[in-house]
Amino acid sequence: MTKNKIINDGKEVINTELQGIKKLNKIINKNFDKAVRALAKVKGRVIITGVGKSGHIASKISSTMSSTGTPSQYCSPTDMSHGDLGIISKKDSLIIISNSGNSNELTNLLNFAKKNSISVIGISSNSESDLIKASDISLIMPSAEEACSIGLAPTTSTTMTLIIGDALCVALMKLKKFKISDFKKLHPGGSLGIKMLQVQDIMHSKNKIPIVSENASMKSILIEMTKKSFGHVGVIDNKKQLIGIITDGDLRRNINKQFFKYNASTIMSSKPKLISKDSLVLDALSIMNNNKITCLFVVEKTKEKSPIGIVHIHDCLRYAN
Repeated sequence: MTKNKIINDGKEVINTELQGIKKLNKIINKNFDKAVRALAKVKGRVIITGVGKSGHIASKISSTMSSTGTPSQYCSPTDMSHGDLGIISKKDSLIIISNSGNSNELTNLLNFAKKNSISVIGISSNSESDLIKASDISLIMPSAEEACSIGLAPTTSTTMTLIIGDALCVALMKLKKFKISDFKKLHPGGSLGIKMLQVQDIMHSKNKIPIVSENASMKSILIEMTKKSFGHVGVIDNKKQLIGIITDGDLRRNINKQFFKYNASTIMSSKPKLISKDSLVLDALSIMNNNKITCLFVVEKTKEKSPIGIVHIHDCLRYAN
């Protein structure tokens, strides 16, 4: 087999699966809406299961769902038939995935769900299957050609199911108004956890903020800048609003015979760059790099000007690297 043939075979798989993916819009319908709304109301966990390759997809969907704010668990239908049905409570909901919808392994699970009034969302390509007939809400996968060379191994069908799972998870997290701060709580470790760090997690606050009044003398400014070690001081008015900023560069540029006669409002730069406390650390780093500055004062919300903290570029780099 030539190199070009192998490359073309790979491209053919991708093109075949893309054709199947394009058909998925058909499944985003009123039943999809019902499924998302039903999942949002689950007071327990969403148990997701499937047979064979569908089981692997079910496990991934369950993991995504848990990490986006909806408690979920994967369990094999075979294991459930041999004692693990006990993991399911009446507060839970079931998502069952089966391409044919007629797998023998699902019979005991469907009977248990019916007996205990547990809601079932069935995902299958067979609208006449036992699974779909027993489901409270059904999502019928459109027919599509498998990408394997003999047209039998689950390839396109599992890719399509995975995408429908992602669609359910994302629509569900939006319906539940799942925020970055919620995501961060569930992802404290690894590079993803670092990406979710917010400015409020690393900012210096309270008496560590370098602040002077607009009428502060140069002596007071020098003492504050030296004591707080940021190379910056913020200038506030009598309403505690930040109206300017003074850097060590501003001090050097204004050194002359009149230097100690100046006050803060005389040499400050007005309209300082601010950032809200719930902004990402990576966003703060980007603002500082783009504006060629080394500090940002932190406010409660974007439109407010009362400083509650300060963040230095070195604080950001410590986590970004």
